[in-house]
Amino acid sequence: MAISTPGERTERRIAWLTLLIGFAAAATFTALRRRPWAAGIAIGTALAWLNFRSLKRALDALVVASTSQEGREKPKVPLITYFTALFRYGLLALAVYVIYNYLHIPLGSMILGLCALAAASIAASVWEVLSGGLKNG
Repeated sequence: MAISTPGERTERRIAWLTLLIGFAAAATFTALRRRPWAAGIAIGTALAWLNFRSLKRALDALVVASTSQEGREKPKVPLITYFTALFRYGLLALAVYVIYNYLHIPLGSMILGLCALAAASIAASVWEVLSGGLKNG
């Protein structure tokens, strides 16, 4: 196994915490017999996780593009970078719209599921601070 940087470990932690927090919330709503809300939270969590993975790939590509232009006065960002960012969020909004209209899943539950990514990011950040993150590896 390759040695990973603290940033890569935090990214992996955010990815699995997103799924853990979101699906735990969905399981809680299932236990409370709120199945449409449980389904919405699970769908929102899955969409948040996919969005995070897509964002990670996009940022990795941006880092490669910027390091290849090291030393230039005005580095150029490829236009496709902007298009893919807009496309990703547009696709996310379209998916939520279709699921809401055709499956009749409550919109609030999907938004709550999307918040699993924010909760995971906060939890991973607190984890890093409390464990000494960058210092101790």
